[in-house]
Amino acid sequence: MQNSQNWLQYFSENLKKQRIDWTIAPELTLTERQHILKSLQAWQLGETSDGSNLINAAKKYARKLNDDNYVEAIRLFIKEEQKHGNNLGKYIDLIGEKRIKKNWGDSLFRKFRGLYTDMESWTIAVITVENAAQVFYQCLKDATNCKLLKQICTDILIDEAPHIRFQMERLAIIYSDKNKFIRLLSYCGYSIFYFSTTLVVWHAHKKLFRAGKVDFRKYWRKMSSKFNKTIQKLSNHQQGGYATN
Repeated sequence: MQNSQNWLQYFSENLKKQRIDWTIAPELTLTERQHILKSLQAWQLGETSDGSNLINAAKKYARKLNDDNYVEAIRLFIKEEQKHGNNLGKYIDLIGEKRIKKNWGDSLFRKFRGLYTDMESWTIAVITVENAAQVFYQCLKDATNCKLLKQICTDILIDEAPHIRFQMERLAIIYSDKNKFIRLLSYCGYSIFYFSTTLVVWHAHKKLFRAGKVDFRKYWRKMSSKFNKTIQKLSNHQQGGYATN
């Protein structure tokens, strides 16, 4: 398990990496555009949050641990998410489409995020969305033959795995202070939120998922597997120690 200083160093170095060749011209067929555009626009909007509520929760949490590095790591984590939004937005501009400013799914999640004040709720929410993002971006990558879009998706997917590990390690630390009964209740709450979100994401982006050769059964199986792996890793972490700063 990495401590906050390790994660701060990782994010600082990773933000400097350039994996996208923007000299490549975007190429989309009309059918590909029809399959991906609405989901691309909606997800791009979702990646543009300023993260202020998450930062406030991180500050409150870090004060209890005297771990300023954690707050800075969260800031850089948010910058990586914003980088994803900027890259998707640049691609939308290049294909001559408009960036949207409002979407029902984004509005719904923003309202829920406004209710989160504690680090546990935020961490669960981020892990859930990041898991869905892994499936989403792989489908977006597979839904077209556009080399530039594939590079953008690959760049994001490379970032997402460490994002999930970063958040999962923090959730394990949070759960380490709970007794078994409270942890069980927390897992139940996590499960309800996770699979409810899973259904909402499918409803919003099923056209894109299907274009990426993922039907509902396959999508549900992928998301269930990710959830089970998270719970297993959290359980395994309870056997070890925790470094925070």
